[in-house]
Amino acid sequence: MDGTFSLILLLLFLWSLCSQRLARVELTAPVAFVLLGLLLSEGVGVLDLAPSPETVRTLAEVTLTWVLFTDAARLSFRALRPELGLYGRLLLLGLPMCIGLGTLLAIGLLPGVSGWAALYVAAALAPTDAALGATMMVDPAVPARIRRLINVESGLNDGIATPFVVLALAGVAAAGSTSDTHGSGGALVELAIGLIYGVVLGLVAGWLLRFALRRGWATEDVAGTGVLALALLSYLSSLAIGGNGFVAAFAAGLAFGSTHGAPQGVLLFVEQTGSLFSMLVWLLFGAVLVPAAFEHFTWQAVLYAVLSLTVVRMVPVALSLAGSGLDKRTVLFVGWFGPRGLASVIFGLLAVEELAPSAWHSIAPVVACTVLLSVLAHGITSAPLAQRYGKASAVTGVPPAGPAENELPIRGMGAGAVRARRRGGRDGRA
Repeated sequence: MDGTFSLILLLLFLWSLCSQRLARVELTAPVAFVLLGLLLSEGVGVLDLAPSPETVRTLAEVTLTWVLFTDAARLSFRALRPELGLYGRLLLLGLPMCIGLGTLLAIGLLPGVSGWAALYVAAALAPTDAALGATMMVDPAVPARIRRLINVESGLNDGIATPFVVLALAGVAAAGSTSDTHGSGGALVELAIGLIYGVVLGLVAGWLLRFALRRGWATEDVAGTGVLALALLSYLSSLAIGGNGFVAAFAAGLAFGSTHGAPQGVLLFVEQTGSLFSMLVWLLFGAVLVPAAFEHFTWQAVLYAVLSLTVVRMVPVALSLAGSGLDKRTVLFVGWFGPRGLASVIFGLLAVEELAPSAWHSIAPVVACTVLLSVLAHGITSAPLAQRYGKASAVTGVPPAGPAENELPIRGMGAGAVRARRRGGRDGRA
């Protein structure tokens, strides 16, 4: 076991040394760690990962908590206001349509899948992850308005999809249990408690931090550790009072970010820690979840994965953006760059740990297949499609970049890293 941990730590250190260089050949962290997990576990057999269910669950819960809190808190509502209509279209119209269409497809295509299980599959695969298209997200050829649209959608849709996932898992667990269980009704109560508690906690914590910074009682560098603890506090304390921890973390992040006003500085430590845990999740996905899911892959799972990344994603996006003023090429570009990533992986890990084998054998392979296909497809197409769309948008006149202060950090990349990547990209093409 010590050797396995040493190898993982070595991989993380080596990645930190050459991540910028590897990014120039379009090798992002998710792609790299999924492939490393597969290669070292199934290929050469030197990575022997057999984590206990408690370890997997803890890693998934902690990572999702930090991701939900940070994604919500790092968004500046002042920066979002000019394009609020577009964000609302994607999140309030496109996302529910995506979940609904995905549910209907799962019921009709996947054998032995109940309504609750179909809802879980659709909701787990609805969130997008801009990090899988990081090359496109830092390419100055793509108008900043479009990059920002994709980035904001990615930052908020995992939190909005979480209640659907929680309800669906509760429904599946209740349907397959002979014991007394609170089911979906109890889950709704937990969601409401988590939402209210998270908002109150985030508002109070944001006000206290702003007060401490203005009085000189704290500095942003040190306050980052406190915000890291706050994210976990929102999750654990919500569970203690009967609420849903994930919803509480997302709501607390939204409230904290809106109160503090400019959270990027104090969120840097949380983002970096979350990135570390995210890479561990991707490694676990490649080394454990993908091989286990391969044993239960069916042609229906593969077909659902293909349709999920195309029809189920792109049709709702096109419908939600109809009449928005965006041209057809831009709508197709936004629709395609809806990669399934970290949130879907974590939802899959939670399903494996919470459901009986008979339940997750039919749904976890669909999640694993879709995410794996997305990692490869979006990783390969990110750079060439960004360049092609960028050239076309320069001709058709898609609105140019907005003010620099409106730039939002991509998940796993701070604002400074984003600017560095863009400078490096321009230098490399010069």
